Amino acid sequence: MLLALTASADVLSRDSVERLAARMLIVGFKGDSITPDNPVVSYLKDTKVGGIILFDIDLTGSRKLGSRNVTGRDQIKKLTDDLRQLAGYPLLITADQEGGLVQRLKPQYGFEAVPSAKELGMTGSTDSTYRWSLVLAQQLKDAGIDLNLAPEVDVHRDDCPVIGQLDRAYSHNADSVAIHAEAAIDAFHALGIKATLKHFPGHGSATADSHYGLTDVTANWDERELIPFKRLIDSGMADAIMTAHIFNRKLDPDLPATLSKKIINQLLREKLGYTGVIITDDLYMQGIIDNYDIENALILAIDAGADMIIVGNNITTGFESDRPAKLVNIIADAVENGRIDVARLIEANQRIEQLTKPSQTQQP
Repeated sequence: MLLALTASADVLSRDSVERLAARMLIVGFKGDSITPDNPVVSYLKDTKVGGIILFDIDLTGSRKLGSRNVTGRDQIKKLTDDLRQLAGYPLLITADQEGGLVQRLKPQYGFEAVPSAKELGMTGSTDSTYRWSLVLAQQLKDAGIDLNLAPEVDVHRDDCPVIGQLDRAYSHNADSVAIHAEAAIDAFHALGIKATLKHFPGHGSATADSHYGLTDVTANWDERELIPFKRLIDSGMADAIMTAHIFNRKLDPDLPATLSKKIINQLLREKLGYTGVIITDDLYMQGIIDNYDIENALILAIDAGADMIIVGNNITTGFESDRPAKLVNIIADAVENGRIDVARLIEANQRIEQLTKPSQTQQP
């Protein structure tokens, strides 16, 4: 059982603080099987991270299909089974399985191709979205993945390179986005898969890609981009929400969303009433790391209200096998020197504990 929120840093040992910090990390690793020398063994046995994120292509290596964690249906199920057995505690295993161009479980590995969100939205049929989302959910269930980093609830703009131009958004109409996302989540929940809404407070209006630099949406962002988030929060369908590395002067004149207390705590928590897990997009994306050192970025994100931090170790800023341990030390040091209140870590862990509880599957 987790400590009460009234606990202070003086009450907790350094080891206890490190355990709380580690559970807030979702990390990536190289390899399609677990060998004794793979760093993921230490991530789970020693550091005890809260989540694992899987990719099929190693962007820090060969960039070929099947070069990271996924090569086939039987292989990925064995890998996720082995990860859970190695951990020995409730472990979130995640992936981006949106359909279209963003599908980690691809036909090349024996999984059925699924239309993009844009294609589904253009049909105007939420029944079609539901049926195809059942396919996605079954793929994830068969692979042993319990948290989908989907659906996209960004609003479509033709000139957005990372959302609109990749057909990742259901519609340019925020209400239509919400309706299709509801159908998708209904399908995920029917098979016990949990859903992540992304990217808060709206990445669809960006005209640049936050993977490669700071993205300012101030001129294009519209408050209607909050509609899908608000609707799904109100209906209790938001298992988790992912933040965007976008700068929006209308919401915070100083900090990008992932690091902003005004956006995460005041807007998402207080105004929109969201009480579940908040996950950052990968903190090593250039939109963050080119502008903030990792220590300050990590502390700002957690202090702002982020509960879990993605460290995929699979982007242009490179792979470092000891990143999870380094981040745990940064968080623990920040608690000791008063830059992060330990209550923030306990609160995050309580939310994570709820997210890791098995879902009740329903009849599709």
